[in-house]
Amino acid sequence: MKFTTLKENLKEGINYVERVIGKNLTLPILNNILIETEDNFIKLSATDLEVGVVYWLLAKVEEGGGIAVPAKLLSSFVNSLPSEKIIIKKKDLSLDIDCKNYKTTLKGFSQEEFPIIPQIKEGDQIEIDSKGIYDGLSQIVSIPIVSQTRPEISGIYMSFTKKEIKMVATDSFRLAEKIIKINSPLEREYSFILPQKAGYELLQILSDKNKKLKIYFSPDQIMFEILMEDQKHPQVRFVSRLIEGEYPNYQEIIPQKTDTQVLLQKEELLNQIKVASLFSGKVNDIKIKADPEEEEMEIFSQNPDIGENKSSIAGKTKGEKQEISFNYKYLLDGLVNIKSSEIVFELNGEDGPGVLRPVGDSSYLYVVMPIKAN
Repeated sequence: MKFTTLKENLKEGINYVERVIGKNLTLPILNNILIETEDNFIKLSATDLEVGVVYWLLAKVEEGGGIAVPAKLLSSFVNSLPSEKIIIKKKDLSLDIDCKNYKTTLKGFSQEEFPIIPQIKEGDQIEIDSKGIYDGLSQIVSIPIVSQTRPEISGIYMSFTKKEIKMVATDSFRLAEKIIKINSPLEREYSFILPQKAGYELLQILSDKNKKLKIYFSPDQIMFEILMEDQKHPQVRFVSRLIEGEYPNYQEIIPQKTDTQVLLQKEELLNQIKVASLFSGKVNDIKIKADPEEEEMEIFSQNPDIGENKSSIAGKTKGEKQEISFNYKYLLDGLVNIKSSEIVFELNGEDGPGVLRPVGDSSYLYVVMPIKAN
């Protein structure tokens, strides 16, 4: 194997694939990046057996071949090189790297030792703008929690219909739903549970690329692919295993009607909850009081060891008088992911969930359970 490429191109590719690599003591080969030639491209691959990332970059290829090299060492070394052409040549199980004043040899491993990253070649696929998936994931990816007894809530539920994609996440104490409209209908509907780690990795991949995204469906895996700008060849491919099981019927949790609605300025509410959190109790509780006869909502918190805090925020209220305690962390998590300047806070008593909705945006909602009084 022998090829020539630019340092910046190689660096970008390494940055994409190395993120999925963790220190693996039982299978050391997984600590490596596989470098292969493919026509006029260099193909970089990394996997932890749950997710896999493949990245292609253009290069002048003189001899074909492949080798696996330690990811951390390769990344640190390439980052230190000057922004010049790099000539890379494989010799037995070593990689010779020549860049301006640097001549270096890295010891590697046979490409046959590296596990195969699956590729979905058949079945349905859809092409959409990557920004919609990125925006949706960024609003809900932090919510799931690892659960051994209920593994299905450890991931992000994604449902594809002919007109929209629904993305849902819950940890059983709060739930968020994001709806993305699509223009490319599928032949049939799909739904799956994406592991949370895969969601974070996909966010990183999509973060700086507002491009066309292809999604390939299969029963136990999902594949996302971004094409190069100038040609139809893939630039990044991300493959993930899916979580087995049936996602809970989350629609039952979302209230179909509400007892009380309060219209509030988001930033002011955020700030007042942050202040109230300084005086919250052991279960992170703050108390919300809403009265339709008043043009404001009250926020109260008390800690016997520190003191107490009471504030009020202007808000148009309709419905019943309410006094409910919530976990301030859950409220903050929901508010920071709302993009609008105004929100509607729906309250449904001490036993019913509260709902945060952006004003003017029906594509997102956030449900949070109250803290029941002792």
